[in-house]
Amino acid sequence: MRIVTYNVNGLRSAMTKGFTDWLSTDPADVICLQEVKAHRENVDFQQFEKLGYRDFWYPAQKKGYSGVAILTKINPDHVQYGNGYMQSDAEGRVIRADFGDVTLINAYFPSGTTGDERQTYKYQWLDEFYGYLQLLRETRPNLIVVGDYNIAHQPIDIHNPVSNKDSSGFLPEERAWMTKFFESGFVDTFRHFHPEPHQYSWWSFRANARNNNKGWRIDYINVTAPLQNRLADARIWQDVKHSDHCPVYLQLKPI
Repeated sequence: MRIVTYNVNGLRSAMTKGFTDWLSTDPADVICLQEVKAHRENVDFQQFEKLGYRDFWYPAQKKGYSGVAILTKINPDHVQYGNGYMQSDAEGRVIRADFGDVTLINAYFPSGTTGDERQTYKYQWLDEFYGYLQLLRETRPNLIVVGDYNIAHQPIDIHNPVSNKDSSGFLPEERAWMTKFFESGFVDTFRHFHPEPHQYSWWSFRANARNNNKGWRIDYINVTAPLQNRLADARIWQDVKHSDHCPVYLQLKPI
């Protein structure tokens, strides 16, 4: 199974920038999108069907905001929309797909960059999501949790950790949550293969940040420990440019 996670920052906008052409190159079997900012009926989803993808959407109730979707060439056995928490579900933040014994969670973590109220909600969401995952693991131990986490975990994951120490996305409480998450039995699949620095998945639109590679690694594909021996390859595709994020890739070996 080849998996991609990609915050497209508006799917319709990404499609005007060559997203469908990129999709036609067969980058992965399962494409998990965040911040689609659209409902299915407002997108030419037939373009995806022509390329062999089924599409599953969980948009936000508020139009033009948030939302997640899965494009897949592998038929899922089960799809679940939302994680049962009212505000998270209203914002279209979590969609789950089961493929045999593997459960894929596509999540768009909240950002706290717009002020204290959203930062407070981000912490609430993190606690709720952690509990949701721990409960799910009791019956579905083989989890893959992909998405825009909106958190850079370690100094290596951000171009300037010193100047950003008080920035949402790199706050001590957020980083501590990531540490707790990994210590609970999740594997950072990209770092499993790539310990080197300067590997980012998001760049500000300001100050020519992308061309200068002054970015943050906030998009992840993480798996529970039972899947670690099935990890085959992981990459960040920095040259794919339809968004201020780029795709992150994981390949799993067959059982």
